[in-house]
Amino acid sequence: MKILVTGAAGFIGARFIEKIRDYTEIVGIDNLNDYYDVTLKEARLAKLSTIENFSFIKMNLADTDAITALFAKEKFDIVVHLGAQAGVRYSIENPYAYLDSNLYGTLNILEGARQNPVKHLIYASSSSVYGGNHKIPFSTEDNVDHPVSLYASTKKSNELMAHAYSNLYGIPTTGLRFFTVYGPMGRPDMAYFGFANKIVSGEPIEVFNHGDMMRDFTYIDDIVEGIIRLIPKIPKANSEWVESDGISNSWAPYKIYNIGNNSPVRLLDFIEILEKHLNKKAEKIFLPMQAGDVQKTYADVSDLEKTINFKPKTSLDEGLKRFVDWYKTFYEIDN
Repeated sequence: MKILVTGAAGFIGARFIEKIRDYTEIVGIDNLNDYYDVTLKEARLAKLSTIENFSFIKMNLADTDAITALFAKEKFDIVVHLGAQAGVRYSIENPYAYLDSNLYGTLNILEGARQNPVKHLIYASSSSVYGGNHKIPFSTEDNVDHPVSLYASTKKSNELMAHAYSNLYGIPTTGLRFFTVYGPMGRPDMAYFGFANKIVSGEPIEVFNHGDMMRDFTYIDDIVEGIIRLIPKIPKANSEWVESDGISNSWAPYKIYNIGNNSPVRLLDFIEILEKHLNKKAEKIFLPMQAGDVQKTYADVSDLEKTINFKPKTSLDEGLKRFVDWYKTFYEIDN
């Protein structure tokens, strides 16, 4: 099996590649942009360099000619499309970056799979698509037509684009709505990473919505295990499908899943656990809700449980301990 992983230097992409060493050939692409510290991306790639059957190509998803040539040359069996411009807040500051990477880049991947058929195309969506929904927990059978950020809009668009290609060309596609992924070698733009930076340096942390926030924090290895188990679960076309059968699938070979911890945690409780493992208290500045943010995320993963017996195994306490242990080592922090 030959597999393409986009976003190979990213948080989820790099850890996923570490866990699929037994594939015949793994090709990873990433443009190594400077949205956050490139040295962290390079450190992830350095770990992957020990995998003999892995090759890395620096490539921009929006480079149509390069993506077209890659698919034509490699003839991939599986594509796991994790590359994207991430970040809800950054999408408010720099919206055009999201159109290039998340829309045009995904179109290039879909076109590559159309011109050079693959057995299964798995792609990253996001819990942010649930936007202004109030029904809890969030289910893939819920309507998601009220995004509250451009980032969320691009992820919902990715799902619609995938459905169109599944319908028109029979490409089996699976979309994964990730819920607040955290862990070692994570993204510095995520709140928990920023909290750690400021707590260690003695700076106050900003706690939005006056702390009245809940997140379904999901440990990186649980996320990756879910992706791996879904690779052979290839969606099938179903000519007898009707809307009452559920909107997370279709008459086309198309499927959507949530991947989350199914156990939301109060933000202040999360900070308290982080403080414990850093052995340092945070000074907190309480602020109103930020534009584009939501008060609570909570994943209904019953569909995933039924399909692959998915059960997140990592407690928040253990996951944050592993993150802090890595953080102190990577940044050479003594205490």
